[in-house]
Amino acid sequence: MIPFIDAAAQQARLKPRIDAAIQRVLAHGAYVMGPEVHEIEEQLAEFTGAAHALSCGNGTDAIALPLMAWGIGRGDAVFCPSFTFAATPEVIPWTGATPVFVDILPATYNLDPAHLEAAIEAVKAKRELTPRAVIAVDLFGQPADYPSIAAICRRHGLKLIADSAQGFGCTLDGRPPIHWADAMTTSFYPAKPLGCYGDGGAVLTDDPALWERMDSLRVHGKVTKSDRGGRSVAAEAKYVNERIGMNSRLDTIQAAILIEKLGVFAEEIATRQVVAGRYGEGLAGHVVSTPCVAAGGVSTWAQYVIEHRDRDGLAGHLRSRGVPTNIYYPIPMHRQTPYRGFPTGPGGLPISEAKSKSVIALPMHAYLSEGVQDHIVESVRGYNG
Repeated sequence: MIPFIDAAAQQARLKPRIDAAIQRVLAHGAYVMGPEVHEIEEQLAEFTGAAHALSCGNGTDAIALPLMAWGIGRGDAVFCPSFTFAATPEVIPWTGATPVFVDILPATYNLDPAHLEAAIEAVKAKRELTPRAVIAVDLFGQPADYPSIAAICRRHGLKLIADSAQGFGCTLDGRPPIHWADAMTTSFYPAKPLGCYGDGGAVLTDDPALWERMDSLRVHGKVTKSDRGGRSVAAEAKYVNERIGMNSRLDTIQAAILIEKLGVFAEEIATRQVVAGRYGEGLAGHVVSTPCVAAGGVSTWAQYVIEHRDRDGLAGHLRSRGVPTNIYYPIPMHRQTPYRGFPTGPGGLPISEAKSKSVIALPMHAYLSEGVQDHIVESVRGYNG
């Protein structure tokens, strides 16, 4: 079976450097919040152009941290797509707030700005919830329509989070999502374009006050310099707690691994464009649709998602040819049991529901050889179902 994501190929390339990085951590022994954690935070900020980066335990906590820092809670509405992974909406009820599901654009699968504005207006008219924030998702690796979404957020006084777990490294007109968002989050889960060998996440922001509050929250609500008001505290900060927080720290070994991976990440993004281009050329006219990247957008191609009239039949055919597939996402979040009681934008989410029945993802990574990719393309084209 062909690997869906060939993490072993990248590991073979970087193994000497990663082994050495891990040994340095074992030698100094600062396994939690060690020097490599601060180093990767500085490098992530530089890579994205953000003023500040804050690492954390996983990509889900990364979305929760800014919501918590802004004091979003009971009676508040947070708008997000339904066509996404559970991590995006699940953090909203954690805070006591209510997710409001918004439909997607049919070409990019990303949040539909027009439906977002309609959903905000509907919530305002009903007067049961207070609109507070929007979580846009860079689905499958490409940026959402941030100029339009950010303008809507400014008009309505809402905070904007760019959930870039799949799209870290993506740009729109040469700018990363943090250019428009109040906070940009990512995941370092191993299957992500920039993944570690365990779990991890990060939040990028230009707001120093937000960074400081999130830094407190990720370490059990520890006291901050602003909390002290210039006064010294006799005890170590983590033993003086100013708020209810969480334990969400990036392990130093994972930070050391990410430093080495970030060193080749820009090259891998460029290679992914070549792989996606070969797919597009080989599959055009043989499937319902191949991915459409928005004008001015650069995708990190976390997944290569096509649409097919007989998705399940195609998946079985490809499996018989040694080609794995995956479905992102077979059931939109608003149709899943824990989320059925939460509101959706006006008219429901017909695009999200339709796409969930036709999408199928093919193997995609920076190390996909031409020969293997030719076999995948030929296998798709050879299915007559």
